[in-house]
Amino acid sequence: MKKKAKAAAQPEWVSQIIALRERLHINQAELARRMECSAMTISRWERGLLQPSAEHFIQLGNLGNKNDAWFFWEMAGIQPAKMIQALDGSSRSRKATQAPSIQFPDSDRQPVHPEKSGKVVGIPLLKASAGTHGTTGDKRNSLRSIPSSEFVGVPAAWCPNPAYISLLRVSGHSMEPAIRDGDVVAISGYETERRDLYGEIVLATSEPLGLFISRLRRYDTIDVLEADDRTCSPIIVKKTGGLRIVGKVLWSISGIP
Repeated sequence: MKKKAKAAAQPEWVSQIIALRERLHINQAELARRMECSAMTISRWERGLLQPSAEHFIQLGNLGNKNDAWFFWEMAGIQPAKMIQALDGSSRSRKATQAPSIQFPDSDRQPVHPEKSGKVVGIPLLKASAGTHGTTGDKRNSLRSIPSSEFVGVPAAWCPNPAYISLLRVSGHSMEPAIRDGDVVAISGYETERRDLYGEIVLATSEPLGLFISRLRRYDTIDVLEADDRTCSPIIVKKTGGLRIVGKVLWSISGIP
């Protein structure tokens, strides 16, 4: 029982590194050779005793597939918006901003291609939930590693950069009336730069709280996450606190079963 509890408390990047190595069919020594570090370092990563540096997260991303890459790159602090700006004008940039081919699992509906219809976009509803202040959400560092349960058709006008938008269900009451318990929110992972998000509702993540919805504000030189229910204590965003902004809440909708 103690071992299971310890494993459940491990950061998400631990399981992602182990899964990447297993998909590559290599042992810790071979991964260490590719990463140009020691096998002991890999062992410490996989036991959650040492977090990889930003440079190592980038290297891990380079070893994996598309989902692996973005998970590790986001852990390194690379933001999708800045990546697209750096690649602007190249074929890689056009590919990155193109909406994915949408399919609807367990449904007889046809895939929706926004570049063809111009009216409706299929956005993935992820198998995870975000809390609000006082309610713990799923412990995830990145939305890209979360599978979807279905795709929801929404107006294309609501979805700038649709390839970076995901839907999450919210639990908790501290962001009411803006966001209610059980609402589904649209998260744009394209927008994560704090200075552009002051006053906005955002999705953040940290080890103790998991995914949670809050409003980002700045007071003098201090960034703070606040609930709309002012009886809840604010959270100060510290540089070394492990808290990260995952994206901006674009809109919310009620009544999705």
